[in-house]
Amino acid sequence: MTTFSKGSAAFAAGLFLAATTAFASGITEKEHDYDIDDEAEYYHNGAPAVPSEAWLLAAGGRIYDNWWEALDKSAPEYFTHPSYPETGTQTGAATWRCVECHGWDYKGAEGVYRAGSHYTGIMGIDRAFGKPVGEIFALLRGPVHAYNREMIADEELARVAAFVSRGQFDMTKYVDPSTRQIIAGDADRGRNIFQTICAACHGFDGRRLNWGGPGENAFIGTEATTVPDEVLNKILHSHTGVDMANLQAFGPEVAIDVLRYVSTLPVE
Repeated sequence: MTTFSKGSAAFAAGLFLAATTAFASGITEKEHDYDIDDEAEYYHNGAPAVPSEAWLLAAGGRIYDNWWEALDKSAPEYFTHPSYPETGTQTGAATWRCVECHGWDYKGAEGVYRAGSHYTGIMGIDRAFGKPVGEIFALLRGPVHAYNREMIADEELARVAAFVSRGQFDMTKYVDPSTRQIIAGDADRGRNIFQTICAACHGFDGRRLNWGGPGENAFIGTEATTVPDEVLNKILHSHTGVDMANLQAFGPEVAIDVLRYVSTLPVE
């Protein structure tokens, strides 16, 4: 894969953003309507005629996050995944997300999800890194994972298999799994990228978009300080179901710079 110097990352990422469609208009920091128009939806849920490696891995990462939102499918709302352990605390659709068992850091019970409400005792996908895509595909289609073709089509499942095989990275270099603290990244380099790219949607102070419920704010700064491993994934792969640029083409070392900077933005 082509590599880029840190100095050229902001310029290259700016070219990437120019290729995306405009973010939905009329969204303020107090609104929660992230509906996008048909053209923007195709950018997120569709596929290019000749997919690049970066696009393939980012698409697989979004399906790993939440496959029904990433693919504009219906969620399995009414039943818990048959392989989800009885000791787990989640039910219904949440148990069908890959990330729910295997974690944002890909280490499952050995990573950030070693304890807490997401603990399942299930191993991570990190052990499958480097394995043949066909082998991973067969495992995902098999009885343990139970993803049928109505849920995820073959070409879509192949993106997940590619992500598992080639798209993982060692997140312990960037986020401490014990404390969930950011331990790497250059905030100044991250500021260059955020202010010229990410701020188009998030605003310069990161407070244009608000995920909080009534009486509770949740900005990008809030998320970066509380769930940095999740935010790092979304910087690299995009958030599912919205028209968001990603930095997969530039790798985790550039993404961690952005994460480090956004962790300095307002949380309220």
